[in-house]
Amino acid sequence: MPGNMTLDELKTAADTGEIDTVIAAAIDMQGRLTGKRFHVRNFLETAWEETHCCNYLIATDMEMNTVQGYRSTSWQAGYGDYVMKADLSTLRRVPWLPATALVICDHLDHHSHEPVPHSPRAVLKRQVERARALGFDPIMATELEFYLFQNSYESLRDSIQQTGGIRDLRTMAAHNADYQIFQTTMEDDVMRAIRNGLYGANIPVECSKGEADAGQEEINIRYSDALDTADNHSITKTGVKEIAWAKGRSVTFMAKYDHRRAGSSSHVHQSLWSDGKPAFRDENGEHGMSDTMRHFLAGQLEHIGDITAFLAPYVNSYKRFTVGMFAPTKAVWSCDNRTAGFRVCGAGTKGVRVECRIGGADLNPYLALAALLAAGLDGIERKLPLEPELKGDMYQAEGMRAIPATLDEAAKRMHGSAMLRKAFGDEVIDHYHHAAMWEVSEHNRVVTDFEVNRLMERA
Repeated sequence: MPGNMTLDELKTAADTGEIDTVIAAAIDMQGRLTGKRFHVRNFLETAWEETHCCNYLIATDMEMNTVQGYRSTSWQAGYGDYVMKADLSTLRRVPWLPATALVICDHLDHHSHEPVPHSPRAVLKRQVERARALGFDPIMATELEFYLFQNSYESLRDSIQQTGGIRDLRTMAAHNADYQIFQTTMEDDVMRAIRNGLYGANIPVECSKGEADAGQEEINIRYSDALDTADNHSITKTGVKEIAWAKGRSVTFMAKYDHRRAGSSSHVHQSLWSDGKPAFRDENGEHGMSDTMRHFLAGQLEHIGDITAFLAPYVNSYKRFTVGMFAPTKAVWSCDNRTAGFRVCGAGTKGVRVECRIGGADLNPYLALAALLAAGLDGIERKLPLEPELKGDMYQAEGMRAIPATLDEAAKRMHGSAMLRKAFGDEVIDHYHHAAMWEVSEHNRVVTDFEVNRLMERA
């Protein structure tokens, strides 16, 4: 379900004074919205056709540092422009911002006007086109978890400036609020605004709920086609932050903000449809799974080490893979089993699907969905047989395929993956491998509070 405005409707809203600002936003390497705020008149006159941005926007790290070593752009090349081309099907009102509309843009080459290969939306579009060439429409959904805090973002910044770190971080709930209505009532001033705001932006929110630890929340958006799902995911993360900020609160989508707390995931539900019918459904198959679904899941299992860096893109991401905290440690499949990396949901129904439980809330949805599709489609093309289902507690199982334990390991697997290089292209893989290795090198460079507290006196 893309946007909820046409260009003509935007013109009418501009004439009545209902809309005075249009956010034109493209997607960066971290999955964030980056772009410009236009006066609506200027957007309607020129920017709806195209605007421009610096090409460093998909060659920076989380802190917007101009990381060197990318082939796509550098100081030597002068950091030129990309075209930002508005996808008008995504044009929508933003109810939580006054008189504002939003449109998602694609990055295009400034000279050729071809899609920039390593731009996240282009990476996903290429895999969607590949699926459609095989006769399938990818249908997906992401479940986003995050922590909601009493503190404002401003107070957290003050704490960092004054003490060198975040102190006195207080979750909105004092207790584990998983499915608890009373606990979530105390948080609903923020969560209700999030549900209604996103719904008003034509993002089909199904529900929110308390998650597995104090202050942890989950927001569920109805499934859609893969590109729309990724757009909804990125807009949702921005909307959640903006609405929390407006109410003097803060949130984090870190995969693991505290080693004593449950991590925050972004489970990805996946299915393929053909001719308007679920291609994963076979009434006579095991758990109602078709051969197509079995091949698709087999491909993801075979290539999980290659694609993990797209599901867990930071050093911190791997601290979420902890025994007994509902994050998987084994890349195996099981039916309705939350200890496995891949869970078959909706067994025996037309909604049978694959849930990948490996990704954290910090993933870039475009890259994660593209990587999962690439692996699954490879399984279909090669008709890979699906390994037997495993049952029981996967945390305690031995000799099973493990999820890569570090970003360094995952990045090396990605870099050497023939499957990914064929699906994404060398330029894309080299680009994101460089980003991953930068994250590793920055982590290795910085002295942490943990090291100082542990070693200052005792070493």
